[in-house]
Amino acid sequence: MRTDRAGFSKRLKKRLIGVAAAALALPLFAAIAGAPVASAAPAGGYEEVFVNSEMGPIKVQIQWASRGGNAALYLLDGMRARDDANAWSFETNAFDQFRLDNVTLVLPVGGQSSFYSDWYAPSNFNGQKITYKWETFLTRDLPAYLETRGVSRSNNAVTGLSMGGSAALTLAAYHRDQFKFAGSYSGYLNLSAPGMRELIRIAMLDSGGYNSDSMWGPPWNGAWMRNDPFVFAPQLRGLSLYIASGNGLPGQYDAPGALLGSLGSSDPSGSLGSSGSVTSFNTSNAMGLETIALANTRSFQVRLDSLGIPATYDFTPRGTHAWGYWSEELWKSRPQILDTLNAW
Repeated sequence: MRTDRAGFSKRLKKRLIGVAAAALALPLFAAIAGAPVASAAPAGGYEEVFVNSEMGPIKVQIQWASRGGNAALYLLDGMRARDDANAWSFETNAFDQFRLDNVTLVLPVGGQSSFYSDWYAPSNFNGQKITYKWETFLTRDLPAYLETRGVSRSNNAVTGLSMGGSAALTLAAYHRDQFKFAGSYSGYLNLSAPGMRELIRIAMLDSGGYNSDSMWGPPWNGAWMRNDPFVFAPQLRGLSLYIASGNGLPGQYDAPGALLGSLGSSDPSGSLGSSGSVTSFNTSNAMGLETIALANTRSFQVRLDSLGIPATYDFTPRGTHAWGYWSEELWKSRPQILDTLNAW
């Protein structure tokens, strides 16, 4: 009798230990298993996350929709994109512009000279270790993550400046199930124009020593055509489009006297978009780059008009290749973005 009672007590003790262990493990399991099924985006606030990709973890800066809505606006950086922060977050007031709106701002970090595309190979000029797969990240990995936080896979807008402007149209054209709006500010939208492929090659070498052959192959490769907005323009039909460019003349966001003497430090516009203060050299550089962007954008406008594809255009009487103008264009395009996404 005493032996049975001792055995029962021993079995009961073992069962209680097992139940306790399971109870302790349950919250951890729930945290892991439950993370992918969040049904609503956080209501407002800022967050920095790392999202897995074929390139490794990618940092993403996020400002959540003010009232937990499911719409998102992707903001793409320029040619000299940095690895610590997307320049939209510190060169503009983008967060303040949309802080009260029901749209999540998504700012991917990194991608210098990438054109946010899937490359053939790592750049062999600068010892790049990984192959850029930005299109895959922005249209597969990132939306899959955002969906777990309540952001729709299909109620999205994408816009960018310079390199990012060209890429925004490319992403929207080939991923119509994801994007309803695409915007380009000072984008290079006619890569087939004489000299453009050579300009891109030089700019990428200047911005990190990247080899454009590793991106889309030699200039005669079909990948250049695939990523040329002028060529794939018919695929933009039905999208809400906002296309803008300055004319290269210095304006309100260029430092007074910059053409007469050095007033700043780091490159404000660089090759196809970057950040910093204005110097005489940089202002001259920004004027030239914006003049090229204007010619590209005007020819792209003619292309869309010939196809009967409507778009909103803004050609400012002054403006160089610099962040102040791109911040202003984001504000001007905001009503169209919010209308398209129903995100007021």
